[in-house]
Amino acid sequence: MGSTQRIRIGIAGALGRMGAALAQAAASKTGFEVTARFDRPDAGGEGLTTAEAAIGACDVILDFTTGPASAALAARAAEAGRPALVIGTTGLAAGEEAAIRAAAAAIPIVRSGNYSLGVNVLAGLVEQAARRLGPEDWDLEIFEAHHRRKVDAPSGTALMLGEAGARGRGARLAEVAVRGRDGITGARAPGAIGFSVMRGGGIFGEHQVVFAAEEEVLSLSHSALGRGLFARGALEAARWVVGRGPGLYDMMDVLGFRDG
Repeated sequence: MGSTQRIRIGIAGALGRMGAALAQAAASKTGFEVTARFDRPDAGGEGLTTAEAAIGACDVILDFTTGPASAALAARAAEAGRPALVIGTTGLAAGEEAAIRAAAAAIPIVRSGNYSLGVNVLAGLVEQAARRLGPEDWDLEIFEAHHRRKVDAPSGTALMLGEAGARGRGARLAEVAVRGRDGITGARAPGAIGFSVMRGGGIFGEHQVVFAAEEEVLSLSHSALGRGLFARGALEAARWVVGRGPGLYDMMDVLGFRDG
């Protein structure tokens, strides 16, 4: 795409808080033009179009909605062979994950549980730390806090950090994750990665990764102070993905951590 040509942006879930943040960020950055906004088929709102119309009118669609909506959008876009997608939806079911992976065989898709530069650097640090701080001596725990309206737990970011920790230890998160403790649980299993969750108020996002040994504790943390940081990251992903070949990418690709 030429340097003077604007990237045509579509925004799914345009009536939501993240949809509004994406529109505001796109309006404030050069090189982007919002050409389509859509929401649920039964949603009313000025200037809204349909998902089908947006697919034909955009170079890339930004989608921070729900699992079923993201999976359906990915399937429609793949069938049309366009546009690229940037997906930030979390809490996807296995079938929805599979639908997005299948769509990536036909179109380029960036998918991430978090579009913050800081969080993605944090994930890289967690993977490196886990590689060096082995499970025989160091326990790994992840804490996250979000606003009362968030519907999935643990957050997509917390799971992304857990995946980074598991990857650093050569493990599969699904086999070592502990996502709830209650009652007489017994001693902590060696190599487990524990998750704890808080929901309350208007917290944008707090994440802390703790490596705990008998005589020392290492904590790595990130605080989100507004939705704008996620919107700006999503736009950088949109700029990067337009013109790419089909495939399922993430922010490590966007930030160049996998170059070479």
